[in-house]
Amino acid sequence: MPQLRLALNQIDSTVGDLAANAESIVHWTRHAAEQGAHVVAFPEMMLTGYPVEDLALRPSFVEASRA
Repeated sequence: MPQLRLALNQIDSTVGDLAANAESIVHWTRHAAEQGAHVVAFPEMMLTGYPVEDLALRPSFVEASRA
């Protein structure tokens, strides 16, 4: 029977640093895939950093998050 391999990545993100957080996600996703993972999971709000608090109220941050 085939197995589903799941990788759980608990890594530090930086609040508001979308580019660096995205780079980290890509890096650790590739690493997990090289190790045989089929699905890779990250903490909630990994891309934007957590907690976003007042950043969520800034239109420029919301637009950057969507992009």
